[in-house]
Amino acid sequence: NLNFPSKNSVVRMWLYKNYQQALAVVFALEEINRDPNLLPNISLGFHLYNTYHSDEKTLESSLKWLSGGPQLIPNYSCRNLDNSVAVIGGVTSALSVQMGTLLDLYKFPQISYGPFDSILSDKVQFPYLYQMAPKDSSLHQGVVRLIANFKWNWIGLVVTDDMRGEKFFWEMREEMAKNGVCMSFTEKIPVSERRHVESHENFMPRIGFSATMVIVIHGDTDSLMILRHSQMPIFPTRKVWISTSHWDITMRPIFHYGYNFHGALTFSYLNSEVPGFKDFLKTVMPSKYSDDILLKGFWLSAFACPNQQGDTEQEICSPNASLESLPLKYFDMNMSGLSYTIYNTIYAVAWALHEMFMRKSAESPMGGEEYLRLHSWQLHSFLKKTQFNNTAGDQVFVDENRNSEAQYAIMNYVVFPNDTESLVKVGQFIPKAPLGQDFTLCEEAIVLDWWDSKVPSGVCSDSCCPGFRKNPLEGEAACCFECFPCPEGEISSQMDAEHCKKCPEDKYPNKQRDLCLPKAVTFLSVKEPLGMTLAFLAVSLSFLTALVLWVFVKFKDTPIVKANNRTLSYTLLISLIFCFLCSLLFIGQPTTTSCLLQQTVFGVVFTVAVSSILAKTIIVILAFRGIRPGSRIQMFLHPRVSTYVVLICSGIQVIFCGIWLGTYPPFPEADTHSEYGHIIIRCNEGSAFAFYCALGYMGFLALGSFTVAFLARNLPDTFNEAKFITFSMLVFCSVWASFLPTYQSTKGKAMVTVEIFAILASSAGLLGCLFIPKCYVILLKPELTCTWHREDREHQGHQSYRTSKN
Repeated sequence: NLNFPSKNSVVRMWLYKNYQQALAVVFALEEINRDPNLLPNISLGFHLYNTYHSDEKTLESSLKWLSGGPQLIPNYSCRNLDNSVAVIGGVTSALSVQMGTLLDLYKFPQISYGPFDSILSDKVQFPYLYQMAPKDSSLHQGVVRLIANFKWNWIGLVVTDDMRGEKFFWEMREEMAKNGVCMSFTEKIPVSERRHVESHENFMPRIGFSATMVIVIHGDTDSLMILRHSQMPIFPTRKVWISTSHWDITMRPIFHYGYNFHGALTFSYLNSEVPGFKDFLKTVMPSKYSDDILLKGFWLSAFACPNQQGDTEQEICSPNASLESLPLKYFDMNMSGLSYTIYNTIYAVAWALHEMFMRKSAESPMGGEEYLRLHSWQLHSFLKKTQFNNTAGDQVFVDENRNSEAQYAIMNYVVFPNDTESLVKVGQFIPKAPLGQDFTLCEEAIVLDWWDSKVPSGVCSDSCCPGFRKNPLEGEAACCFECFPCPEGEISSQMDAEHCKKCPEDKYPNKQRDLCLPKAVTFLSVKEPLGMTLAFLAVSLSFLTALVLWVFVKFKDTPIVKANNRTLSYTLLISLIFCFLCSLLFIGQPTTTSCLLQQTVFGVVFTVAVSSILAKTIIVILAFRGIRPGSRIQMFLHPRVSTYVVLICSGIQVIFCGIWLGTYPPFPEADTHSEYGHIIIRCNEGSAFAFYCALGYMGFLALGSFTVAFLARNLPDTFNEAKFITFSMLVFCSVWASFLPTYQSTKGKAMVTVEIFAILASSAGLLGCLFIPKCYVILLKPELTCTWHREDREHQGHQSYRTSKN
């Protein structure tokens, strides 16, 4: 005989779907008894006992079975004819422990078909207990994979208040942390009967009123009875329930409508289909098993026969009905994971008995009654080694160390408006499969809500869009945050970015700050209006200077030209032509050659121009100041003195520029910061010190010319050159004095434009102040040249008289 303690609720109501477990026992035993190769000439039977969610009731049922009568007499059995060899149960770890404390005293093999529990694997504490269920060591990974697939990160967890629930809690917590999922709250289901009754009224309201949208439930049918008796009829907010393989989601709370769990996702054992089981269920009816009192009670309750309570002799209504016609919440024609484990457990005991009888037959060929009499403790050595292939083709081991890892089918619980329901397979989780094949999910087939096709948002905070970053809330979980825009110059291109990042040097953020755009390469081009205007001015002014040079050459014998030192005038005009033209070096894309020439050519030609003006100033002072005969200053009136002044002053600048080019020469560089969204190609001076020294040297020469000319501005002459030099140097110094702060405060193309403008303005100032008045006299007022010629001759005569007197 096999003793099968089944389970029922603590209240006197049927858990209809659990009756499939009892039918799995009947189906397995009928198969075994028909099999001529397994236990030939031996028939197996069973006793079925009920257990409750109570330590007291469980021990009471166990003692009733051991005593064999209504009186509980320890160490005494009234069943002399029974030959029981094993106990199959229980459906939960708690029940197995409760029964095991008593059964271990008699060395009865206890085979648990409930969820695998590592605590029960302790052979020191439970030496005669075997577990047939596959291991659930990867279940938490599958649950978190499902959560992460929908991008949920704010999860409520419901576990049993025992070691198994605590183990699952820590496994989930660790796995959730790896995947960026946070736990909003944890509810622990009490496992004792007293605390169960105390807690059930407030248990579901706490979950229902929470703002968390996704609830994970881990427990077994027994511990989750608290859900069936909750006092809250309707949840305030819709929830997405994720149940593990040990709780049948269709066994919904009796005070709730099914739509509260509509859309739930559950992990069920992925079992092979046992041949003939569905056909067997279709034939089950009270008339077939007339002696089965349990079947009669089930039938009366499941098919809602009137007046079924208190009338044990009531006639069966719908005697020809089929279990197939019952709704899913009452009965499932598909073999459950628990029924599949029970089926394998029955066969494991049968094979162990078969091996035992085969050995006894070999030892006692004559047989006899002793052949059939055995003691339960004798079965252990055979059970440990039992392995076989069941009718579904799966290999089964009784040795826990060889138990396979559980595989799961992901089922979607759908309740239709007419209150019919269905479990639809939408995916699977196979832990040992290759990566990419271990977790599959068909999201299109999943129904989570009747009214909205969108996946519920199971998050603490809405995701931060690209262009924003997450800012954690102080004192809150990592999944709760605020979204702040990325700072200027930074982007975030992903959802829920932790940090913003800067764009590469050659790119810049768009307005939304979610994408880096390529910067436009730009420089002061001759094709753009500004570059074209500056180039036109430079060419025009250089052409104008060339015309002035042509006038001076054409009228070289006029007194006004001769009096202005023709050589210095030619030198100054030619240098001004190059001053205007050197500004063209600053227009266009900078190259290594143009960068080398820009500042050095500019520095040299401007130095030549300023040196020429300085020489002119010195000559004017010496020519128009009275000098005593015999003075050593007369030696500076030599015609070559001006040439020496220009060569020496310019030579110093040439030497300085040569040192500059040999040590820290200018070079082209990409300026990525001066102008937003642009890369400015400009010339780097190489050495800012050398650049400002070159400017300072020119400034020194100009300041010297200005000072000397200013002192001679009031010379009593009709055409005083010192006045024009003074004004020209004033313009020159004003332009370059304003250039320095402006140049420092501008960037990019504006910096180049400022320098070009300074070159053109200062050069134009020299041209206008020194030569335009002379050209005006030469071309438009030639009669003034006579006055100039007469005064010039008188001045020359005065100089000759003073020389002769000396």
